[in-house]
Amino acid sequence: MIAVIDYGAGNIRSVVNAVNSLGFEPLVTSDPEDIRRADKVILPGVGAAGSTVESLKQQGLDAVIAEYIAAGRPFMGICIGMQVLFDYTEEGGGAECLGIIPGRVKKLPASLKVPHMGWNQVSQINLHPVFNGIEDGVNFYFVHSYYVEPEDDGIIIGSTRYGIDFASAVASGNLVAVQFHPEKSGKPGLKIYNNFLQPQ
Repeated sequence: MIAVIDYGAGNIRSVVNAVNSLGFEPLVTSDPEDIRRADKVILPGVGAAGSTVESLKQQGLDAVIAEYIAAGRPFMGICIGMQVLFDYTEEGGGAECLGIIPGRVKKLPASLKVPHMGWNQVSQINLHPVFNGIEDGVNFYFVHSYYVEPEDDGIIIGSTRYGIDFASAVASGNLVAVQFHPEKSGKPGLKIYNNFLQPQ
């Protein structure tokens, strides 16, 4: 069973549609027990990291996400769903996040046009199964004003240049997270989902 976590974000339908198009039938849920039973979990996200963390905590989803990842089970974070996995975000004057991945979420430099919106290349820094069948340097679709800065550069599997080089994909064990939106990224984005969702 594939669970897509619903904490009130607006883009869940597009994620579900993308997953459905690959022949999978995900369960959209905010029930911690559904997440515990899931074989794979996707945490999508749009909006602000701080308010997303608050929504997750209010629904008791923060603990089950941490538990699921700690158990080494397959988990994918998308955009804000990636950022909230880190320790702290500068957004909104600063807020604690879930503290699952050591590192911070930082604002893109003021000299750049933000949000960073549109197509941009992802350079594959480290080989990872989520990129199987996807050429290095393929364009994916981004919409964000903040970026993650992991303490351990070794978890970075994808990097993107927008004024600065930032981590656009990270992975640790069965956890993978991306700053771009695979569901808005055409065939390469669907390939990302398919690589994650295929039985191991």
